[in-house]
Amino acid sequence: MTILVTGATGNIGSQVIQHLVDRGADVRALVRDPSRASFPAGVAIVKGDFLDVDSLRSAFNGVSTLFLLNAVVPDEFTQALIALNVARSAGIERIVYLSVIHPDVYVNVPHFAGKFGVERMIEQMDFHATILRPAYFIQNDLTIKDVITGYGVYPMPVGDKGLAMIDVRDIAEIAALELLRREQAEQPLPLSRFNLVGPETLTGPDIAAIWSNVLGRQINYGGGDTQAFEQNLGQFMPAWMAYDMRLMGERFLTDGMLPEGGDVEGLTALLGRPLRSYRNFASETSASA
Repeated sequence: MTILVTGATGNIGSQVIQHLVDRGADVRALVRDPSRASFPAGVAIVKGDFLDVDSLRSAFNGVSTLFLLNAVVPDEFTQALIALNVARSAGIERIVYLSVIHPDVYVNVPHFAGKFGVERMIEQMDFHATILRPAYFIQNDLTIKDVITGYGVYPMPVGDKGLAMIDVRDIAEIAALELLRREQAEQPLPLSRFNLVGPETLTGPDIAAIWSNVLGRQINYGGGDTQAFEQNLGQFMPAWMAYDMRLMGERFLTDGMLPEGGDVEGLTALLGRPLRSYRNFASETSASA
């Protein structure tokens, strides 16, 4: 019985693998370049790419449970659909898919819409799957720490509706626990969806106040201008992705990214400990600067 992890060298995938290995699972990692991959002892490394069908056929052979994580790329939906079809042909029934929270609400945001399409295909293809829907990753804010500390501004367009930000370390542990739950079940379990959220819902001013407290000086919230947000992102990412992120930011402002009743309590019970907070992240980031 083997669990295959895709996106294995990324921030989440690599942590999922570590959690699985720590719990004694038989793990296989799908990577594009094995020479650059470093995993715990015992992890089988296979070379493959979502658009290389033969490599997927080889990688999926003998796999019982699949962790499906697709990067935000222009052909994300195509890549995922190929993976699902190859998985079905390989006899894989058990899947944990990393989607995104509220993909049925953020319908105009390309990478949300793509993931919602993948969710629908998982359901239509009768996979026994867990669909994980994480909110905004707390660690995304590592990319703006120099702006916060250097200019005294929190620039993300979070708005005043609030985001239930979640730490990627919690995402990875929850994903690993779900993979093991499905892998170890005597019979395939029915499809389920649940939101992955942090312990609190924070507005832009809330986050600026946390940084002010942690750094001991005034940090202002200045993230309401999504046009400027797109322009800044366009300096270090493709224009299509910067626009995608702008559209997401606009939905932050109009809709927020809110948990549903029982989300926090359910995740806390699953982990057996409190969820990591944004304040914890800010304190760790400040201490390591």
